[in-house]
Amino acid sequence: MIPPKPPARPDKVSLRRYVRLFRADLLSAQPARLYRAWMAEFKTPFFRSFLLNQPELVQTVLKDRPDDFPKSDRVSEGLRPLLGQSVFLTNGETWKRQRRIIDPAFEGGRLKETWPAMLAAAEACVLRLEAEAGPDPVEIEAVTSHAAADVIFRTLFSIPIEHEVAAQVFDLFRAYQREQPIVNLGAFLPLPRWAPRFFSRRTRATAKEIRGLITRLTTERQEQIAAGTAPDDLATKIMTTPDPETGEIFETSEMVDQVAIFFLAGHETSASALAWCLYLLATHPDWQERVAEEARALETPGFGAVSRLTVTRDVFREALRLYPPVPMMVREASRPERFRDRHVPRGAPLVISPWHLHRHERLWDNPDGFDPDRWQTENGRECQRKAYIPFSAGPRVCTGAGFAMVEGPLLLAALTRAYRFEPTDVPVPVAHLTVRSKSGIRLRVTTRDRNR
Repeated sequence: MIPPKPPARPDKVSLRRYVRLFRADLLSAQPARLYRAWMAEFKTPFFRSFLLNQPELVQTVLKDRPDDFPKSDRVSEGLRPLLGQSVFLTNGETWKRQRRIIDPAFEGGRLKETWPAMLAAAEACVLRLEAEAGPDPVEIEAVTSHAAADVIFRTLFSIPIEHEVAAQVFDLFRAYQREQPIVNLGAFLPLPRWAPRFFSRRTRATAKEIRGLITRLTTERQEQIAAGTAPDDLATKIMTTPDPETGEIFETSEMVDQVAIFFLAGHETSASALAWCLYLLATHPDWQERVAEEARALETPGFGAVSRLTVTRDVFREALRLYPPVPMMVREASRPERFRDRHVPRGAPLVISPWHLHRHERLWDNPDGFDPDRWQTENGRECQRKAYIPFSAGPRVCTGAGFAMVEGPLLLAALTRAYRFEPTDVPVPVAHLTVRSKSGIRLRVTTRDRNR
């Protein structure tokens, strides 16, 4: 069974129709030729943009010369009310300073220390789902959103999702997502910084409320750090790590920006990937049984269990290939370039699309098929090196990539060990903040015999 894929638009459409398609879904707003092209150019009355699929060009932009191709403001315009000047949006020296402070919290040794909190969140998710298991379909994206948010709050602030503030942030974030903040006038028009972005009143109010709650958590943690009573979690590590070059630490407002993106990146993207994982296993029961069998490794719940989840990790990796949570990344040419004999003007947006790169017909064997075994083949290993970027690549690779590759297989193994999943309909992928289903992913969930 071929996993669902959104329909492509006709090759040529008017700007008005493109804007309308873009507002509905980033993926179906693109033409089918992007699954074969090495490079494509799009012209509007306001700017020219280029999509880059050739692995060598992707490497040039993301790895070889990242300072020449800073992150573009266009697609992220709608996120500013929530994310402020977070590491996701900044460039240059500001971004480098932020990464110098943040990165140590996600190094290998620290990752092992987050395992107990991740495991507790996985076990809590298994218990919550028990009440929903039965003949009626379960909206599985709601389940994975809850689980991923729980992981974030437990590892970042040592509080479960049931905590009053954590629960409020979770509910408000879901409301913010429904506002589709990524769609904004600034994505289409080259507006100056001072020009208004016309965010809706509800978007601004929800972002302000979320940031107020995060400020409360951050201020309380600062007080605990000063009193010597702070838990040794990710928030404490980040808030006490000085920039090795300047000796400065994050101010409260800066930390609020970073917590907002940790929640966005660590919750929203993980929830998306895990939901698609469970759908893919539901439609491929042979793989589901292989994951369930391997999940017995969790019977000895130490961090070493991660290394034994090899099949589960390949399934999760394949879900990230087919449904990369962040479908497109936009960089900007800081000077004129010549790519594939085309002139790229200064300031032109350069789109790198994991969605198209991961399904490129000239790179991957069986690009639209679900095949976790591909990662053990020569083609799979080669494409993993040059055409697999679910967490971006180069200096701007997601700082939580290692975190996600522990969290995802753990949650997947824990859920599949306890339950069997069956499809009830076919979801339609769409992309707003992340790649989700247009109307949810509904699965039938039944309890496994836990004595087997």
